[in-house]
Amino acid sequence: MIEEAKKISFEDIFIGQKENFSTKITESMVDEFSEFSGDFNPLHIDNEYAASSTFGKRIVHGMLLASFFSRLVGMYLPGKNAIYFSQNLNFVGPCYIGDKVTVQGEIIDKSEATKIIKLKTSIKNQEGTSLIEGTSQIMVR
Repeated sequence: MIEEAKKISFEDIFIGQKENFSTKITESMVDEFSEFSGDFNPLHIDNEYAASSTFGKRIVHGMLLASFFSRLVGMYLPGKNAIYFSQNLNFVGPCYIGDKVTVQGEIIDKSEATKIIKLKTSIKNQEGTSLIEGTSQIMVR
């Protein structure tokens, strides 16, 4: 079953409004992302190589994690009325296969003139450690 996107109107959006969801990162997600992105860096796909790195084991592609912001915006905040305008990203911690991540957005600005909202975006692991921080600008139709 495909989840239906929320449909939050510009008028109903308010500063401080938050949405989040959680998902578990699987080995198949990492392997499939390598396939369709073409990023076969051994830190992501080679257990032996990654074990010898400072991370000690395979790490998840940062852009795989960042792709969850698309789900946040397109499905939850604001959902169906969203047109992604921009996203900045700061990768601040590694994510590992098996981690349960929480993806969150919080409205921090709203422009009546442009119908653009600004979200503070973040992804944290199950221990609350920050993995990605950033901001996005979303046009609300």
